[in-house]
Amino acid sequence: MNITVAIVEDNNDIRQALEKIIEMADGYEIACTCVNGEDALVKLPIFLPEVVLMDINLGDISGIDVVRELKVVHPEMLFMMCTVYEEDEKIFEALNAGASGYIIKKMAPTKILESIKELHNGGAPMSSQIARKVVSAFQNKKTEVADNSLSLLSKRELEILEMLSTGLVYKEISEKLFISSETVRKHVYSVYDKLHVNNRVEAINKFFGR
Repeated sequence: MNITVAIVEDNNDIRQALEKIIEMADGYEIACTCVNGEDALVKLPIFLPEVVLMDINLGDISGIDVVRELKVVHPEMLFMMCTVYEEDEKIFEALNAGASGYIIKKMAPTKILESIKELHNGGAPMSSQIARKVVSAFQNKKTEVADNSLSLLSKRELEILEMLSTGLVYKEISEKLFISSETVRKHVYSVYDKLHVNNRVEAINKFFGR
């Protein structure tokens, strides 16, 4: 089964380039394309793509606004911000809205395709530039741990939460920490329970105080 992908992009050249990348690759197909936020709010609930490549700066209705509105009614839809923005505030606002990945447009076509597949398989892909910002913000936040609910987490749980924030999946974390994937899973569920959250994005947002 092909991964169905929607593209939301107001720049014609970029939108067409992304279309070609998807159309020429095996295992992917275009569900629909949208030229702005209003267009996306109409088309995405109709075509129900599995993955949405979402621009941020779309005019009156931003890509973040679209994600925030549609994620509530279509939680199964996976949104990956595909943008030129690398500002910390944009990154965390997008994640808080419900995006599960965040890449920049200058990534190579093969990397974009790999990110789509990773997102579809349960990962949280981020470009290296974005991941560095997330890790930096995470490290800065550590000084505030004692003042909030994160103080409930063990050193190992904090370590795993940091790895989750960079997009690693259970298997990758288990390999880095030399523990089983099941042990990682138990630690993650413990993190969710202590932070009173239900998923990775909520846990990361809680960590950053959002």
